[in-house]
Amino acid sequence: MMTCAQCGAPIERDEAGLSRKLINRATTKLYCFACLEAMFHIPREKLDEMIEAYRSAGCTLFL
Repeated sequence: MMTCAQCGAPIERDEAGLSRKLINRATTKLYCFACLEAMFHIPREKLDEMIEAYRSAGCTLFL
């Protein structure tokens, strides 16, 4: 099971994909939604919108 590099919370697939999309595709440090919100100052609703936009565009991180 993957866990957040900052707080240790369990990581879901979309959180892992968004971590890789926002930080670096090859990163091994993955973050939960709460930590991504704090790191990038982006509300959760916007993160969800970003995931849907990347998924619609065919990004393989969000299949």
